Amino acid sequence: MSIIANRYEFLFLFDCENGNPNGDPDAGNAPRIDPEDMHGLVSDVATKRRVRNYVQAAMGNAAPHAIFVEHATNMNRPIALAHEKANGGIPEKATKDKVKKARDWMCANFYDVRTFGAVMSTGANAGQVRGPVQFSFARSIDPVLPLDISITRMAVAENVKGAKTAADIEKWEGEQDEDTLRTMGRKQLIPYGLYAMKGFVSANLAEGTVFTDDDLALLWQALANMYDHDRSASKGVMTCRGLYVFKHVGTDSNEEQRKQQAKLGCAPAHRLLDFSTDRRDQPNSIIDIRKRNGLAGSPRSFADYAVTLHPNRLPKGVELVQLGV
Repeated sequence: MSIIANRYEFLFLFDCENGNPNGDPDAGNAPRIDPEDMHGLVSDVATKRRVRNYVQAAMGNAAPHAIFVEHATNMNRPIALAHEKANGGIPEKATKDKVKKARDWMCANFYDVRTFGAVMSTGANAGQVRGPVQFSFARSIDPVLPLDISITRMAVAENVKGAKTAADIEKWEGEQDEDTLRTMGRKQLIPYGLYAMKGFVSANLAEGTVFTDDDLALLWQALANMYDHDRSASKGVMTCRGLYVFKHVGTDSNEEQRKQQAKLGCAPAHRLLDFSTDRRDQPNSIIDIRKRNGLAGSPRSFADYAVTLHPNRLPKGVELVQLGV
């Protein structure tokens, strides 16, 4: 189990059918959009949450793959535990040495800390970690249309005044008009959207968190499979449609120089990740994502798109691996 020795960039394609891929709490939980061009957005935080959920389910939430940012927990608890395990107890004064020991313990035991990094300077203070893996906001290839749909619930959740037992509530039900025992609700969704997210993996930062080849393999596994373990009525049908990984391997004939090239990279990230679409032509793009010829109207499934790879356009010293499909 060795620390990763190569830089990576990756393009992650996923889609959402009749669902809300990422609600915006500032807009009544409507699907996130860019108001200037109506393209859909999914935050990096939402994608990281699903990676965490997958790792938690697949690895049993046990060290060294425990999850620090868990649902409905107090993050100061594992920070306090880190000091107890690394320093013998929570120190009255968190010295630099003790903070480092607690931070190293967190990286060793929590997958999301050594992958994404974390701010752990609250509570007992375990410092801060810059993670080697970073996600961008995902953006839809084409504009999406947020819909606000009315739904009917054939029951109510009424606080019955004076009711002290289930029998009191049942008696109240029998006294009501049937039409009053149902209520209206709303559902926010988009009919369809294909999204692209750009990601980055730094071999330099991996040294600081001891992010290994096994950790990287688990990340690819999570991205490819996480939507199959995150089903809900609100999310509709979300699916991984492609994971395109660019691995920097170097070109120099000298082994040590080649290792350094692989670690630092052989091409800028935008050269690898900028893709071509119907609206934006990139003559040197390695990946084309275009609507199929003859499509009338807006895309409504992944079959309405064609993804084409151009491996001959790869810069020297970079390899392309297609995963997740």
